[in-house]
Parts: sequence; structure tokens; C-alpha cells
Amino acid sequence: MLLQHISSKEYERDQELRPSASGNDEQHLHSLAYSSRYATTEIPKYELPDKSCEPSTAYQLVHDELDLDGLPAMNLASFVHTWMEPEAEKLVMENISKNLADVDEYPATVRIQGRCVSILGNLWHAKKAVGTPTVGSSEAVMLGGLAMKKMWQAKRKAQGKGIHHPNIVFGNNAQVALEKFARYFDVEARMIPVSEDSQHCLDIHKAIEACDENTIGMFVIMGSTYTGHFEDVKGMSKLLDDLQERTGIDIPIHVDGASGGFIAPFAFPELEWDFRLPRVVSINTSGHKFGLSYAGIGWVLWRSEEVLPKELVFELHYLGGTEFTFNLNFSRPACFMISQYYNFIRLGKEGYTRIVENDLVNARLFSKALEGSTYFDVLSDMHRPEGTFGWRHPPAKQKKSAKGVKYNPALPVVVFKLTDAFQRQYPHVKQAAISTLLRTKGWIVPNYPLPCNEENIEILRVVVRESLTRDMLDRLIDDIMDCTNKLKCLETQLDVGVFAPLEHYGEAPRTSKRVSRSIDDKKHKIKKAKTYARTC
Repeated sequence: MLLQHISSKEYERDQELRPSASGNDEQHLHSLAYSSRYATTEIPKYELPDKSCEPSTAYQLVHDELDLDGLPAMNLASFVHTWMEPEAEKLVMENISKNLADVDEYPATVRIQGRCVSILGNLWHAKKAVGTPTVGSSEAVMLGGLAMKKMWQAKRKAQGKGIHHPNIVFGNNAQVALEKFARYFDVEARMIPVSEDSQHCLDIHKAIEACDENTIGMFVIMGSTYTGHFEDVKGMSKLLDDLQERTGIDIPIHVDGASGGFIAPFAFPELEWDFRLPRVVSINTSGHKFGLSYAGIGWVLWRSEEVLPKELVFELHYLGGTEFTFNLNFSRPACFMISQYYNFIRLGKEGYTRIVENDLVNARLFSKALEGSTYFDVLSDMHRPEGTFGWRHPPAKQKKSAKGVKYNPALPVVVFKLTDAFQRQYPHVKQAAISTLLRTKGWIVPNYPLPCNEENIEILRVVVRESLTRDMLDRLIDDIMDCTNKLKCLETQLDVGVFAPLEHYGEAPRTSKRVSRSIDDKKHKIKKAKTYARTC
């Protein structure tokens, strides 16, 4: 996030308009936070204070301010994991001062990150993979894109062709890091519109039409941040094989497995999306999402050294030997990488499988409860039998597996909206209002429009993580119904004029008269919330 500098002098001038606190500002510092000088004066915001304070005072004041944040366990907007076992937290604190870049000082830490790369390589069916930890999946996907750009440039130079107009193809449902790669590294982003027919994901047939000899590669997403759907990596690979046969144009695939890289191997092991497909040259994932670690660790792997341009790899010499690096960040914490290794040896395949299956079971239960209410349509499809997509279509014949119904492969993400019938009957009820009322109960459930081409459809989204237990899910369902029912009754039971929060959703009437059912819906335009669309 870019933040603007605030001048302390301007701030002080603004504060002159505010009443000053009584008391002696020069009183002695005290170890008790609420009897210190900051009890009656403001905490420094934009400039270092002239004097020090006791550590307990500083801690308590910062702690109290952070209490204004939401509860991480109730933040259902985020894919980022919010809970780890005490033993993992102990390892994090024991290693919090280690810099992952200091290979000479921390050889055991270096060995552990090498083991993690091998574990992921085997999980994704690689034979000669090379990889590196990153600060998160955003850095990882940029490294994958950068490698494809350099490989394309090298190939073009060898052919005596120009290298100045590269492009990359992906769906406009992409997480913002994919767009950042294109903008930061001077690559044209050819973003393919999504639609209901493509399950609000990349339309692989339209994507092929956007490819040409300047296409450095294709970003394919295993788990859209909008709907949780897995894009068809195998189908895309097949179409690119056909394109190469017809035209000679060879286009590689980078798989953005930020979340799906830790879901598919355990919940859908039969799905071919990884290094089993020769056209997949690199995969990134986020250890702090369904890798179940705290924020600060991601991974990127290439299928072999042949697809990682040598000019991107730095050779660093130190007292104990030589290190080869390819990162955007140099100094970075080692503790979160170590917590990732803890999860690997603690959970194993059995533990990850059990946790992922529990997430999916709870997400399916939640989806069916929403549909059963008759208030909501569920746009995500992971609770529907395999091959059945879209809330408008009747269910197809269920395909059976050894464990019962075989469901569509996807993330445990539930995307829903008010039904058309409900909106016609209660035009004054807005989804943004439901989202805001849920915040008053502690839940963070974002409401935002679908990507371009479908921006007329607004959605609410819940990411079902390990910490969202069945009891919490029951409470969430009750709270969603309660908020929706309160808004239904609003026009006949409450004066809109005294219901101040409505001004946040749109243009609330200035009068205290009750609103009739014939009110013009255009007067209640929703301010499109962009906060959670592609940031998590």
C-alpha cells in the first residue's frame, strides 16, 4: 500500500481547532500506561517524540490501538491463514531474528528451504525442479513471468526478431499481482473477459485467439479469487499444443497456484494441472494461504534449469561456498519458511488432506444452507456434482466415486448473491448493506462486482479456512439470515431517515418519512466496493 506523508506541522495546525486536554503535559513518565503523559496527550503519529517512555507503556498503547482491528478468525475475505499451533508459533519466535539471505550464518536454515523445494517438487510431479522461497505468492508469480519474458527474448534474438513488444495472456479475473507483473516489467497484458459460460474464469478458446508470436506465456489460475474455480490447465495446454502444430508458436504456461497449489494435490489428486503437463514451465504458491503458515512465505518452482534464464540467476560468493539466487527481495524473514517446514513434517499428506477435506465439507454445507434459504444464489460450483455449473441450470446426473458424490474441483470459497426474485420483491435491500451489518457482528464478508464484462453482478464472498469451525459456520449462517431479514423489514418497521448507516450504501433519503415500495431504485446506487476484489 502506498501511503502519503503527512507533515507534522500541518497536523499541529489542524489540532489547534480541537480543545486541549487539561493536566500537566510535562508530568514524569510512569510505567503504568494510563498514568503516563499519553493518557492526556496524543500518541505521536507523524514525528518522533522528544522523550522516551517505559516499554510497558509503549506496548499497552500500541496494543490498545490495534484492538480496533477486526478479528483475524472472522475475516472471511482473506485467503491468508490466521492460526498456527503453539509449537509452530514457538519456532517462529525462536527464529524471528534470522535473515533468510544470510546463508553463511544459517546453514541449517538453508538446508531446510532446500528440503521444502524438494517436497513441493515431488508434490507437483517434477523430476528436476529448481525453486526458491519468496516473501509471498505475489513475488513468486512475478518471478515466473519474468523468467518467461527472458526466455522469449532469448528465443527471439536467436531468430533475429524484435524483442520490444511482448504480451502475456490471462483472464480478467486474475489477482492483481498478475497485472502488476505486466505493468512493472513492460509486458502488454491481454486480459480475456470472463463470463458465466466460462464459469467466471479464463475462457481458454478466447485466450488462444489472443496469442501470437509476441506472447511470452500464459498465466492460468488454480483457484480464482472471485469464485474459487480452477481454470482448465490441461485444456489450455492441449490448445497450445495444437497452436504450435499449426503455426510453430511455442507458448509456455505459468500456473498461479497461490491457493490451489495446496488444495488440488490433496483434494483432487487425479487432476492434471502441474508438471505432469510438459507445457507447464513454472508454478507459484503461497505458503501462508492453504499452506497453513502465517503471512510472509511463498514459493516458485521451475520444472528444470533449462526454463530458468541464466542471466536472472545471481552467483554470490561467501566464506563457506557459493549461492545462486533469483529473488526480488534480499533481506527477508526465515521464520515463516521454517514454519512452512514445520507444517510439512507435522501434517504430512494425511494432515493436509484431512484439513482440506474439512474445509470443502464446511464450504459445501454453507453453500447448501444459503441456497436453502431461498434468499441467495450461489455462483461458486464446488458444492455441485462434477460437470454441473451455474446457479441457473438444473443439476446434472451425479457422478459417483468411492466416497459418494464427485464434486467440481475448486477452492473452499463460497460466492453468493441475492436472487433476482428477492431483489425484485425487496429492491431497497442491498448486498453492501448486508456486508456492513455483518461487520457490526464482527464478520468481514466483502461485497464487490465481478470482473469487467460482468461488473453488473455483485457478489458476497466467504473463504472457508481451517479456523472457520462448524459452530462458527452455524453462527455465520444465522447472522447472515438475521441481517437480511432486518433489511427486509426496514421500510415498514424503521424510519430510513434515522437509520444513519444507509448513507454509507447510497443516497439515503433526507426525510424521516417511511419509504414506499415504489421508491426509484436508481436513487440507491451502491458504491462499488473494490477493497477485496483481488487483493487476497
